[in-house]
Amino acid sequence: MEPKIGIKEEHLAAVAHSLSQILADEFVLYTKTKKAHWNVEGADFYNKHLFFEQQYTQLDDIVDTVAERIRILGHYAPGSLKEYLELTHLSESASDKNDSLSYIKELLADHESIMIHLRENINRYALALKDLGTSDYITGLMETHEKMAWMLRAHLK
Repeated sequence: MEPKIGIKEEHLAAVAHSLSQILADEFVLYTKTKKAHWNVEGADFYNKHLFFEQQYTQLDDIVDTVAERIRILGHYAPGSLKEYLELTHLSESASDKNDSLSYIKELLADHESIMIHLRENINRYALALKDLGTSDYITGLMETHEKMAWMLRAHLK
């Protein structure tokens, strides 16, 4: 059953597709953070192991809410690795190093890339696609990434 929420079907489809790209980015970042949690080594292992766990737990919640937002708009969320890799603008892990600084730098760059992408779409959702709900949701998501990036950045001082 199609949602009757005051947004044209073509706008709902455009928003759902855009959210699918965001979902793919979030899932790739989640996976990379999980990899850091599993594989980090060094004198700071225990603290970074716990830190990465906190981060991937937050990202797991984000993945779920983005997928639910797509469903709220009456579309199906992508859910396969193949779909995510086709939709994401992030790359898989580039570093072969397992030290915390390498992981932190890579994860920070991904958070920043996601924030830029989200920021570029906030007004598009609200103005061009007439979806204030998604615009508001994306604003909150961007703020969450800002805080997560700050936490990563603080480790680089």
